[in-house]
Amino acid sequence: MSLFNRQRLNNDVFKLDVERMRAGWYTDKYFTNIASMLTALSQQGYTYQPAGQNRLPAGISAENISAGDIEVEMQWFTRRLGRTVVVGLDKSLTMLQHCTGFFENGLFNSTADKLEVWAVHDGELVHGTGDPAVVEPVMRVRGRYRDFAILETPTLGILTRASRVATNVYETMIAARGKPVMFFPARFDIHEVQAADGYAYNIALQRFNMDYEKTLGPFVSTDAQGDWWGGAGGGTVSHSAIACFLGDTPEAMLAFARVVAPHIPRIALVDFNNDCVTDALEVCRAMFERYRALSDLGDATEAARYRLYGVRLDTSGSLRDKSVPPLGDPALDLGVNPRLVFLVRQALDSAWQSWGLPAAWHERARQYCQSVKIVVSGGFNPERITRFEKLCVPVDIYAVGSSLFDNHGPTVCDFTADVVRVKVRGEWVPLAKVGRQVCDNPALERVW
Repeated sequence: MSLFNRQRLNNDVFKLDVERMRAGWYTDKYFTNIASMLTALSQQGYTYQPAGQNRLPAGISAENISAGDIEVEMQWFTRRLGRTVVVGLDKSLTMLQHCTGFFENGLFNSTADKLEVWAVHDGELVHGTGDPAVVEPVMRVRGRYRDFAILETPTLGILTRASRVATNVYETMIAARGKPVMFFPARFDIHEVQAADGYAYNIALQRFNMDYEKTLGPFVSTDAQGDWWGGAGGGTVSHSAIACFLGDTPEAMLAFARVVAPHIPRIALVDFNNDCVTDALEVCRAMFERYRALSDLGDATEAARYRLYGVRLDTSGSLRDKSVPPLGDPALDLGVNPRLVFLVRQALDSAWQSWGLPAAWHERARQYCQSVKIVVSGGFNPERITRFEKLCVPVDIYAVGSSLFDNHGPTVCDFTADVVRVKVRGEWVPLAKVGRQVCDNPALERVW
């Protein structure tokens, strides 16, 4: 599966559209054209005929070289500056395993076993300097080029997207300083990408745990995001659910707690009425009263349904919550801002004091209120999270969405594949595009 268990996923997990991938359905047309051309030249018995200067080293003859059957060494690498959490190798290898070869009389002849393949594991870190001549390859393949030429597009595609998501998640977790990060970007892209994105998130989480000696668990929002690694989606109450209860947030949460399986964390969404403090307090009291009543009856199992795990603040960036006194600065007044979080935390921590409880319940009520976590969402990214953490804002969990797909400036994670050697008369000869060269990465392992 990854660097963390030294096992690789296969097509039982990925379920590739093998037939159409072999036919070039997912490939940039210029690659399918070149593969077809080389195949035709091979069938015609063509050998290299110079029309210009070649770049073979002195002393190596170009005569009678079959360009159609030329064997090459290709290396895959990222152009991202700084560190990249690499994900997508297992799917790339699966593409090579199932789709390397050629068609003859309508039948596909696999030549995957003729390739020599090296790759790092998903979860490996590589570092980029911006110089494409000095890179850390994540995959290296040697073989007849026309047999795997059409796989350049889809292998680069999965490496680029999955590594970008994983690296963005990793950087977000660093910004959050070990606090959980909920993976909430499903609504910002088509559903077909959810499995790969959720896998990338989980790899980034494991990489963060390994690098920073943490034990964070995953939190994805859809079952599809957990498909490749056995995870399952989880979630909180939605704004639409509260609307079904006519804007009555406490009643919506009581119904949720009564009906939904006990292992699902009870996290109340408290910004529906743009009054997070009031709704957080009302939810906390309503849930606690039900918790207390069932505890007094000796029904600890049923009482556990009403333990409030957290409240989520999701105030729109165009609104000032009623509980936030205006200062005239949008950064200080609008959306989920530090002042709002402090106000909610202070209100929750002392809420029990006004409930008129018997002395026997004072300590339990205090613990109940002070254990309620604060989850924030709505436009969070590493920069904003870093600002919150520097201010010691009492956030317990960050729910992050579209920024995990960010792809501009420092977050661009494009991958490239270059031919860097060709095999001539049994010898591997350096022959790369000007500005590129053969590079190495000690993390590369021979796959087959």
